[in-house]
Amino acid sequence: MDFTTFFTGLAMGLSLIVAIGGQNAFVLRQGLRNEHVLAVCLACALSDAILITVGVTSLTQVVEFLPFLEPVMRYGGAAFLLWYAALNLRSAWTGTGALQVSNGGSSGFAKTLGLCLALTWLNPHVYLDTVVLLGTISTRFPGHQFAFALGAVTASFLFFFALGYGARWLRPLVAKPAAWRVLEVIIAGVMGLIAFRLLSGI
Repeated sequence: MDFTTFFTGLAMGLSLIVAIGGQNAFVLRQGLRNEHVLAVCLACALSDAILITVGVTSLTQVVEFLPFLEPVMRYGGAAFLLWYAALNLRSAWTGTGALQVSNGGSSGFAKTLGLCLALTWLNPHVYLDTVVLLGTISTRFPGHQFAFALGAVTASFLFFFALGYGARWLRPLVAKPAAWRVLEVIIAGVMGLIAFRLLSGI
């Protein structure tokens, strides 16, 4: 296995998934409340694994039959990454990235899992990030798409389980906008580097 490609997939997966959003906020909330943490983390990670696999395998096959799609998706992916990086930089500049965690009542297992799956599968951004964006980037590693996909899937498992089970130690951090500003800048930098790689073809 190509470990360079694996770690590229790992870094790209982490840079996409770590941004504050409804799904991550929900996982963090469940971790802070210590409710159904294993089921929630597993549902999120397995969902990402399915979508990443679909993106890597399907886009590669489509490009073989429709080669003109590769440059279109490559430049489109780069444009999205640059736009995403700009949003992160804007969020860091305005300082609006603090995360609020609800302290409501306890929820049953079925309701919790259903809400978790809804936040994952009904979010259009998850398809853009996993199927389209990661699938497109994987085409830059011919013969090593499996390593890239494995890296991205590993990133999902590492992140969700670290967030869910490490949430109790993150309580002082999530209330500090300054910490999220630094994180937003790092994410923007990674996005910019990946966009450059897509545009330069390296």
